[in-house]
Amino acid sequence: MARRTRTLNRLALTPAVALAALIGFAAAPAQAAVWSSSDQWGTYTTSDGYILYNNIWGSGAGTQSIWANSSSNWGVWADHPNTGGIKSYPNAKKVVNKPIGSLSSLTSTYNVTVPSSGAYNTSYDIWDSDYDYEVMLWVNHNGAVGPLGTSQGTLTLGGHTWTVYKGDNGSNQVFSFLRTSDSTSGTVDILPILKWIKDTKGWWGNETIGDVQFGYEITSSAGGLDFRTNGFGVSAS
Repeated sequence: MARRTRTLNRLALTPAVALAALIGFAAAPAQAAVWSSSDQWGTYTTSDGYILYNNIWGSGAGTQSIWANSSSNWGVWADHPNTGGIKSYPNAKKVVNKPIGSLSSLTSTYNVTVPSSGAYNTSYDIWDSDYDYEVMLWVNHNGAVGPLGTSQGTLTLGGHTWTVYKGDNGSNQVFSFLRTSDSTSGTVDILPILKWIKDTKGWWGNETIGDVQFGYEITSSAGGLDFRTNGFGVSAS
């Protein structure tokens, strides 16, 4: 479950944090990225309308740097301690702002390179425009991480097989779809999943879909780990 938006006035970096930030930037591509940031809430809007967000929102977080050349070529270096609790959800998002009933198609492609250690998931985080409902699609995960809520069984939908969980975090309802086998690239047909929640289960009505986010929900990455997005795009009509 990813937090949304806050602001922070940055203070001067201590020597230790400054060193960690420099190490983080060194982990970015050899050639300088178009944009990079180690700010907690660092944001960047691409020429094709996607928004990149560093989004370090959890307690006990370490350091994290994000870089981007485009919405489909960006990554994160994160050094979060080996403790429980989500530390961050760096992501790229596309704003759709269409009711489910008005959508004829909503698809996305992804291609990532993720570490073999650490605790994290690679996921879509899809919100209605009022942020009352959250739909998470986990395409891979590693380490001691798990979804909110209780299992609702397994189904094949949108080109993948998922185990579905339904929960409530006190602020909004959360519907989590965990791919039954890890994947680092593919296409997700999102609209049938949203319609299944609406029409088959009746868990929500004709909600207006706002943000379609994709990124890395990181719990721990001690020592510094790289997460790279090699391809990503959202198509809605």
